[in-house]
Amino acid sequence: MDKSTTSGGPTLVATSLASTDAAAPESSPLRLSSTGQSSAHDVCNQVFWQAVSSSIPAPQPDSSRVADEKAPSLSKVNIAAAAREIICAVGEDPAREGLAETPNRYAEALQFFTQGYSKNIHEVSNDAIFSIDSRELVIVRDIDIFSIGNGETVKNKAPADAVYNGAKMHIGYVPNGRVLGLSKLPRIAEVYARRLQIQERLTKQVGEAINEVLSPLGVAVVLECTHMCMVMRGVQKTGTVTLTQSMTGLLKDDLNEQNKFYTLLSHGQRG
Repeated sequence: MDKSTTSGGPTLVATSLASTDAAAPESSPLRLSSTGQSSAHDVCNQVFWQAVSSSIPAPQPDSSRVADEKAPSLSKVNIAAAAREIICAVGEDPAREGLAETPNRYAEALQFFTQGYSKNIHEVSNDAIFSIDSRELVIVRDIDIFSIGNGETVKNKAPADAVYNGAKMHIGYVPNGRVLGLSKLPRIAEVYARRLQIQERLTKQVGEAINEVLSPLGVAVVLECTHMCMVMRGVQKTGTVTLTQSMTGLLKDDLNEQNKFYTLLSHGQRG
């Protein structure tokens, strides 16, 4: 992207996106307006889309397959370059003190937030499966979850625009002769939380993964999230919490088992 320098710091040349606009899909919200003018928001989205989105695999929201998606090749160099362009687009100097290392830190953070693509549920469970003669519920509650949401632009692979903050996941299952090491449930949750997500899909994927690893008689996953896209911008409602659940087997079909799960979940709940 071409830049020119003025006394007020680096500014973007108006024609800098003209040759790259064709790279975005027709339906993408990242294309320039019909007037040919681009806001800082347009520019930020455009450079992010070019440098990063091609590295993220298309999500499979309707697939029942829980095998890990193809790991994206997230180039730290490309992400850092995109971050520098974004800093320029908002009118700042990426070379000034305090910002010089920001692009690299941003790239490292994005790689960390999306490391779940490179993890496998069978590897993280690490064969920590033990035989047991019990069909009593096992519940691990209040698992802290932080994730980057892909907002409402999944099909266009646009930049992430939401963060799940202060999220709690509760996982329960009815054993079928086997139990999983307790620490492995949060690890499985992390595999899917560290991807570009929507809350509904994240909840479903964790339940499916536990089914695949353990083959229990039933699984329940409940996720409570505060979405920063509803707090920091948009409707700006700070007290909203979104709840989703995924139930399978006995915990879906047997009302007594389901009631037992919710009773145990609420018992001793932190006030």
